[in-house]
Amino acid sequence: MKISLKFRDRYSYALKKAFLVMKLTTLLLLACFLQVSAALKGQGTITLKLKKTEIAQVLSSIEQQGNYRFLYNNALTEIRRKVNVDVTNSGLDAVMNTVFAGTSLRYKLIENNLVVIMSQEIKVTGKVTSKNDGSTIPGATVSLKGTTKGTVTGPDGHYSLTVPDNGTLVVSFIGYTSQEIAINNRQTIDVALEEAISQVQQVVVVGYGVQRKVDITGSITQVKGDEVSKQPVANAMSGLQGKVAGVQIVNDGKPGAAPTIRIRGTGSVYGDSGPLYVVDGVWYNDISFLNPADIENMSILKDASSEAIYGIRAANGVILITTRKGKAGKATVNYNGFVGMQKATNKVKMANAKEYATIINELSAINNNSLRLNPNDYGQGTDWFKEEMRNALVTNHQISVSGGSEKSTYNFSLGYLKQDGLVKTNDFSRVTARLQNDFQVFDPLKIGYTVTATAYNTNDIPDFYLGQLYTSAPVLSVRNPDGSYGDPDKLNLGTGAGKNPQASLDFYNQTTKRKMVTGSVYADLRFAKHFVFHSSVGGEYGDSLIRNYAPQYKATTNQFNNVSKLTRTNSNRQSWIVENTLTYDNKFGDHNLRVLAGQSAQQYKFYKLIATADNVPNSSEGDMYLRLGNTDGRSITDEGDLYTVASYFGRLNYSYKDKYLLTASMRADGSSKFFGDNRWGYFPSVGLGWVISEEPFLKNTKIFDNLKLRGSWGKIGNASVPNFLAVQRVTQDPFMTAIFGGIVNTGASINTIVPPQLFWERAVGTDIAIEASVLQNRLFVEAGFYNRKTQQAIFDVPFPSSVGTQSSTITANQADFQNRGWEFAANWKDDLKNGFSYSVGANMSINNNKVLSVNTGGNPIYGGGDASTGGALATRTIVGQPIGQYFGYIVDGIFQNQAEVDASAQTKAKPGDFKYRDVNGDGVIDAKDRVPIGNPNPKYTYGINTTFNYKNFDLALEFQGVAGVDVYNANLGLRFGNENFTKEFYDKRWHGEGTSNTYPSANIGGGQNYLPNQFFVENGSYFRIRNIQLGYTLPKTITDRWRMQRLRLYVNAQNAFNFFSYRGFSPEIGGKPISAGIDKSVYPLYATYNFGVNVTF
Repeated sequence: MKISLKFRDRYSYALKKAFLVMKLTTLLLLACFLQVSAALKGQGTITLKLKKTEIAQVLSSIEQQGNYRFLYNNALTEIRRKVNVDVTNSGLDAVMNTVFAGTSLRYKLIENNLVVIMSQEIKVTGKVTSKNDGSTIPGATVSLKGTTKGTVTGPDGHYSLTVPDNGTLVVSFIGYTSQEIAINNRQTIDVALEEAISQVQQVVVVGYGVQRKVDITGSITQVKGDEVSKQPVANAMSGLQGKVAGVQIVNDGKPGAAPTIRIRGTGSVYGDSGPLYVVDGVWYNDISFLNPADIENMSILKDASSEAIYGIRAANGVILITTRKGKAGKATVNYNGFVGMQKATNKVKMANAKEYATIINELSAINNNSLRLNPNDYGQGTDWFKEEMRNALVTNHQISVSGGSEKSTYNFSLGYLKQDGLVKTNDFSRVTARLQNDFQVFDPLKIGYTVTATAYNTNDIPDFYLGQLYTSAPVLSVRNPDGSYGDPDKLNLGTGAGKNPQASLDFYNQTTKRKMVTGSVYADLRFAKHFVFHSSVGGEYGDSLIRNYAPQYKATTNQFNNVSKLTRTNSNRQSWIVENTLTYDNKFGDHNLRVLAGQSAQQYKFYKLIATADNVPNSSEGDMYLRLGNTDGRSITDEGDLYTVASYFGRLNYSYKDKYLLTASMRADGSSKFFGDNRWGYFPSVGLGWVISEEPFLKNTKIFDNLKLRGSWGKIGNASVPNFLAVQRVTQDPFMTAIFGGIVNTGASINTIVPPQLFWERAVGTDIAIEASVLQNRLFVEAGFYNRKTQQAIFDVPFPSSVGTQSSTITANQADFQNRGWEFAANWKDDLKNGFSYSVGANMSINNNKVLSVNTGGNPIYGGGDASTGGALATRTIVGQPIGQYFGYIVDGIFQNQAEVDASAQTKAKPGDFKYRDVNGDGVIDAKDRVPIGNPNPKYTYGINTTFNYKNFDLALEFQGVAGVDVYNANLGLRFGNENFTKEFYDKRWHGEGTSNTYPSANIGGGQNYLPNQFFVENGSYFRIRNIQLGYTLPKTITDRWRMQRLRLYVNAQNAFNFFSYRGFSPEIGGKPISAGIDKSVYPLYATYNFGVNVTF
């Protein structure tokens, strides 16, 4: 029978109660020091079969069998826990161990088969670290299994929790594999978590929320911020190069310059063709303001179904960025910094002075000029690239402080980057400050904010300055013995070599200063158990000042300025976005359902003012003001932009048994850029997934840890086109006047013709892929096919000026494009349990870009033309070919003699000129013979990323490349007189019959030699060892003495080894879609060698 501490007759049993309580108290105190299991046995066996029965009721059932009596306190919460018991003729030990499993309950068998039940708890402390690198993990959850009792680790990774001595701890953290550890009466338990390699464990940021990777039906790749911030890059996007299949990143060598990003090819030729960036919920076109060290993770949305929730701007891809947040615990201070040296990845060797003199004499003979130079009078001469370029210093420092309590957390960071350019006087600096706070106001309400302030400063160089270094004569000195500049005209060099690059640099004074504040405020309210209401307000405010001062000077005969001029370009940019979402998330039985509904409103405003003044005096302090200039030399112009967007959107996520997946979304966007029925765009999407590994026929085979087939379809839009395209614009013209009634009236003219229909660019995409994890999730493989069609793309169409407009083009929806291809990614990760772990990842994409239709009245889309291509347009976009394809003449060799010239249909040719093919066979060499000669859109992009860790050492090796792409080397066509040549051109040039059949004579700038042709198109493929980083983390025994949590030292080499056949600095060349890959005075890319420190206090 059961004995309770309460007796029915309060008075008759008073003495008996007191005696029993005293006796039991003594027994309970004694039992605290006894072992877990009882040593003594009662008489008799127990037979029970109960399901979902409270422990108290189980004990009562045992008592009813007549062998044992139980004594316990009714206040014990675990006595009400429900258990399953199925025993037959079992002893007391076996039954009690079954009933009390997973609880803190203990028992002790004493005299007369009385069983005393009690609870034993101890205080457990310890530290949670990363098994990969030994770093502490703040914010990890440590809980008692089967209960809601738990805590989180502090900033140093430590925790403290009072738990039963026979319980089980569960330790978890996002991105790591959870662990269960039996306490076994231990008071100190340290835990090392492994990074999660199971898709089930991974959580991925998606549009307006997060999802388990295994539940995603679209194509989304997530990259950790640490993979980017550990690289010596100014822009976070540069750190993604080679890491994500289907993402092409083309870097720019200018200090602080943003790279060109293409996700699954080029889908637009007008306006902005780059992706949308969403940073903490706020939309941006560029993230140069963001310090890479402040990034927690990035999600790259690549397929239409995952992008459609951002309909208005999703046609070129979406990149979601989550910045770092504070975590509960005492303050943690982190410092990351490096210092390094940068130099050009490749050298372009030019002809020296002696070789140049030889060429000039040949050129003079061809053109019957009188200029003659004696090659023996010159040696090496001036190497202009060596004189004007340098090995540049780069430094970066970032410090952050984070911490907080259970009710509030904070993260504050400061960053400073200084990057000198490869060209002297050129540099870039950036200062960033960021503050983030979260507040748990009360249990269902959480609020927070993030604010970032950024200041940039750039000392610029002249446009096409690199072109001067290509063309300047090596016989020209930088300065003469008297200190004056070397003057090309005094050497009678004439056209083409008429500038001294050092003088161009010395008298160019332009600085660009930008200040920007961005941020957002949010509130999350949980209610009715399954609902979350989220509201946020974000935006940016930025000011920019470009100050250009041209002083009065005379450097050489052709380099002078008689009147000083100051130009100030001030611009202001403002934007805001307000978003509200309501999410319902519930699991019932085998069903998981999440529904999102939201509303968004945005506004963007831009204003620019350009003011100039002549005869502004110079100031050594740089304080120059427009009002100091002449009144009659002042001018002011301005321009602006304003547009708004209203949006409504929703999404449904459903899964059944975690096996069958459905995602569907819809977004409606209205933009002020369009009018009437074309103002609103609607962007639906649907995605399906089948987790095959959960099917019975495969689940028990243990072959696949995860096997998923997914497919998706979606429609997305592009409104990143200039404003007012749908507005008829009229300009007053002072030269158009008429007199009516004796009064002079100023006339006006129409700027542009607005098409009757101008609407959104739309893209429709389908995606199908398979994902698999095998060998205990050590190997993950993903392969997929995509097909995206851009419909009714916007661009300018030639329009006859006879209509009476100022513009000769009309902007309209006129073309359809397609990007179709394959993507493949594989990652292997293993821990050999002897202090050595490693990972190997590889990705590759194959993309085919194609123009499906062009409705331009038979006029192709041309681009890429200037003086370096003889004024001819070097690219053409036509049906059946890729966007921006190079278009020119086929070269059938070099004319070796006059007889060959006379027999040719090519007029005005000379021996030593290119011999163009008569493609259409009409006996005339003209523009009709131009054909496709190259493709600037890479067919293959790939990357290989590896990490190796052995005890305190870590090594990262990254490889990256592209193939199936061409580059147009317009630098070779910068010859219209006596410009210099490359050393290779000098060695291989035609200088007499039979000397060369590939390189023309020195007269490349004459006749038609500089027109677009095969000679200038080169293989743009390259392979690069992109990053090598070796690090060492000091042992804890040392850092503890120094009161540090962690100290890591590393050396790094980025872009150090490059393999390509291109004749320029680098084949990695960006540009707008219809003029991509044309290298004319493109700033060289650089390799970086640096030493860095990571320390945590």
